[in-house]
Amino acid sequence: MKRDVSAELEVAITAPTELEFQIAVAPHPNAKVSESLSFVLDGKPVQPLEISGTHGNRIHKLQVPGGVLKVDYAATVTGRTEPAPVTEYDQSMYLRPSRYAESDKFFGFAATEFGKYVDSETLLERVSSWVGTRLSYVPGSSDPIDGAADTLLAGTGVCRDYAHLVVALLRAVFVPARLVSVYAPGLYPMDFHAVAEAFVDGQWRVVDATLLAPRQSLVRIATGRDAADTAFLDNHKGGINLNWMTVTAVVDGDLPSDHIDELVSIC
Repeated sequence: MKRDVSAELEVAITAPTELEFQIAVAPHPNAKVSESLSFVLDGKPVQPLEISGTHGNRIHKLQVPGGVLKVDYAATVTGRTEPAPVTEYDQSMYLRPSRYAESDKFFGFAATEFGKYVDSETLLERVSSWVGTRLSYVPGSSDPIDGAADTLLAGTGVCRDYAHLVVALLRAVFVPARLVSVYAPGLYPMDFHAVAEAFVDGQWRVVDATLLAPRQSLVRIATGRDAADTAFLDNHKGGINLNWMTVTAVVDGDLPSDHIDELVSIC
């Protein structure tokens, strides 16, 4: 499989700030990755500091005094990578509640809804189906600081809201789960996409309750507890405005077919 992905952003900096971008694909062992990344501030190229984070997350960090920053990223991923490794630390960390996936608020509820399902594979399918039918996908319906409990009460959200609720419910029934930001060929409207990953049958399996893109063609960007770890742009101090952003993700040939009851890993 050959996948071409790209992201272009224009950010207006209104006061000196520190910017962190997570838009570059994570390392893909055994796959061939070619990429380009440029940052141009008021017409002049600037060089970011690349920080390697957990799970291969790549943070590109800049100190910017002001002006207009244009960011251009493109990558071609040919072939498939190895399934994400699983550590004992992962299995502990991703059972714990986090900022946007407050699984401790869901223990009683999740036990009532899903307690009769004992194996992780069935839990994965049931939780994904439940969230997909319970929520309505409505762009702009949620706030960036909404967590899984807010999403459940509202009944609407976007991809990160779906993923947070899936993660919180799975952790509440003792299945380790985490959030992954991805490029998603076939997604409409096209954007950065968020999905969940759960530890099932010895591997990390991807869950996308939105059903908006086939899981087999996803390209991993960043992995973490929730959106606090995987945001495509963070700023510390100062002030910024995102003027515009364009994301693309396509495959060479037809998109793969996907079925909710299949176990799929991001590769």
